[in-house]
Amino acid sequence: MFLHNYFYRLKCIFRDRQAMFWTLVFPIILGSLFYLALSNIGNIDNFEKINLAIVLNSDEAENTAFLETVTETDLFNITETSKDQAHELLNDNQVDGIILFDQNPELSVSQSGINQTIIKSFLDQYLQVSSTLNTIITDNPQALSSGLIDSFTDPTEYVTEVTPTRNNPDPVVNYFYTLIAMACLYGGFLGLKEITTIQADLSTEGARVSVAPANKLKIFLSSILAATTIQMVVIALLMCFLVFFLKVNFGDQLVYIAITCAIGSITGVSFGAFIASVVKREEGVKIGILIGSTMAMSFLSGMMVENIKYTISQNMPILSYLNPANLITDSFYALYYYPDHSRFFTNILLLCAFNIVFSTMTFFVIRRQKYASL
Repeated sequence: MFLHNYFYRLKCIFRDRQAMFWTLVFPIILGSLFYLALSNIGNIDNFEKINLAIVLNSDEAENTAFLETVTETDLFNITETSKDQAHELLNDNQVDGIILFDQNPELSVSQSGINQTIIKSFLDQYLQVSSTLNTIITDNPQALSSGLIDSFTDPTEYVTEVTPTRNNPDPVVNYFYTLIAMACLYGGFLGLKEITTIQADLSTEGARVSVAPANKLKIFLSSILAATTIQMVVIALLMCFLVFFLKVNFGDQLVYIAITCAIGSITGVSFGAFIASVVKREEGVKIGILIGSTMAMSFLSGMMVENIKYTISQNMPILSYLNPANLITDSFYALYYYPDHSRFFTNILLLCAFNIVFSTMTFFVIRRQKYASL
């Protein structure tokens, strides 16, 4: 009886076009819109090399030293040209500045901006170092053989860059984490539907189940298991779409990512079943409550405004722990950024606690339901 009802409910859920749209198609559409709108955010602050024209003097040794210094900075696209040609390039906005390298190097620009400021800072630093070296060589010629000059041209780095997180910060990925969290909670549509189908006062299927000579607990468990199975498949398909088509980076901890998706799917289904059992109204009202609460939790986890998640965690941390959508989002966040798993397991344990609460209350409410007549 258990397996028969399980496979029967699998077929019914899969054929429910409305449920499949909200749990699978809608998140895919929303994910595609996120990708189109946010894919270039990470490239906004990328540095582009500055176009610089250089007019050299007749001293080949000085020219070579200066050009090597400019090239090693890796800041500029260098164009060696004549003075007249350099000014033509500047007037046509093809270069951001001109350095006339003579006995007293001069900088020419046509406007002020960040690129022009960088060029001036570089030239000032070059002149300062050159002046210092000339003074040292004049006062102490032995510095050439003692290696003092090399310390200027090849300074020793005493600071090592260490990344405190597993991956570099990405302002976009959190939107996709909240998308998955929303999709997991949209599994509540399936849980809500399964509870409705066993309630005799809400559906004809529920009336038939109530009068059938079958164990109600087995029917309840097989129905919820079928809904959970479909939801896990839906989340797996959504993850494949995000990873292989949209190229969203979730990190390389596949086992923990799968655990998060599975626990999140169970949370969504149990949450929908909980709403269906405790709200004593028609199905439309229950669906409205489910959608409203899911979108509110998704908003608070950062789906619409990225900084809202951080603001809540700083000012009302208890609200972060009471929000299943935030716990799912934060689980992905912890796997992507943090080198250890303490934060991840905290979120997973809280989600499991929510599952236990939702499932227990649903079971006791459904178990006590009796009907005077059908």
